[in-house]
Amino acid sequence: MSHRQITFTIADSPPPRLDKALARDVPEDANLSRTRLGRLLEQGAVRVDGTVVTDPRSRAEAGQQITVDVEEAEDSHILAEKIPLEVVFEDADLIVINKPAGMVVHPAPGSPSGTLVNALLAHCGDDLSGVGGMKRPGIVHRIDKDTSGLLVVAKSDAAHHGLAKQFEKHTVERYYQALVYGVPDANDPRLRGVKGASFEPGNILKLTTQLARHRTDRQRQAVFFQGGRHAVTRARTVARLGNPEVLALMECWLETGRTHQIRVHMAHAGHALVGDPTYGGKRKLAKGAVSDAAAEAVRSFPRQALHAAVLGFDHPVTGDYVRFEAPLPGDMTDLLEAVGYNLP
Repeated sequence: MSHRQITFTIADSPPPRLDKALARDVPEDANLSRTRLGRLLEQGAVRVDGTVVTDPRSRAEAGQQITVDVEEAEDSHILAEKIPLEVVFEDADLIVINKPAGMVVHPAPGSPSGTLVNALLAHCGDDLSGVGGMKRPGIVHRIDKDTSGLLVVAKSDAAHHGLAKQFEKHTVERYYQALVYGVPDANDPRLRGVKGASFEPGNILKLTTQLARHRTDRQRQAVFFQGGRHAVTRARTVARLGNPEVLALMECWLETGRTHQIRVHMAHAGHALVGDPTYGGKRKLAKGAVSDAAAEAVRSFPRQALHAAVLGFDHPVTGDYVRFEAPLPGDMTDLLEAVGYNLP
């Protein structure tokens, strides 16, 4: 297998641990993330002043000569499949996709093929410079199989590292559009009594809880207030629908990004997403609030009515801020029109 050799010198005032010093001083054009460097250390691919070192806690000192042997990226074991993709943006380091509802992001035991990763392997081909030593797309976030919308994927190690850091720090701009049952309102005494729910100026609903796997149903997430992972969702009502009002088009945005976060939080608030099969999105509307045809469109909607509409972040290589928007897909526009909402 071919490989390349990277050499550099530990600069002044290094962090005491070798792994942190390597991450600080490795040349940017080497495109090696901290995770990849740590793996190379463990594999014996790092030499310090000519001696192989494998302990990441080894002491680093200024002036040490570092040599890193990097094997060229291997082909992925995942099958490349020619599946049509809606590409919103693409360059040498990343690609932004408008994912259709029904597509799984990554192969898993229940979905070994037909996924976004299978499609990206075919679409990108030799343009994948390697993520973690493998010619594969770098998945830094996911959206559920039956949620449509924007997803960014890394094509290089540098992009993977930079994007992952932004998602970890919760600096990525992510807005979703959702159709929910009921209308969240600051004047609703019931909602005021929901633990973890509060309102900010402008009638913005804020939901702050912990999220973790449901205790008995491992396919679901559940709200907790001790344990789990901190999760914050905000939501603004865009339109109130029905007479009396029985549905709302919401704009939701994430401070954190946990599995099923919007779906779980809105259900916790008593405003589950229309069509959500997991978190209670099948409810009867008040008779006469919408037409019979509209009520049937809501009742039969086959997926959670959720779309990742806006995605913004600092480009991990150029540093420029980039922002992308994806219009609602046809099934959601048809549903909204059925319940009386005219899209702008």
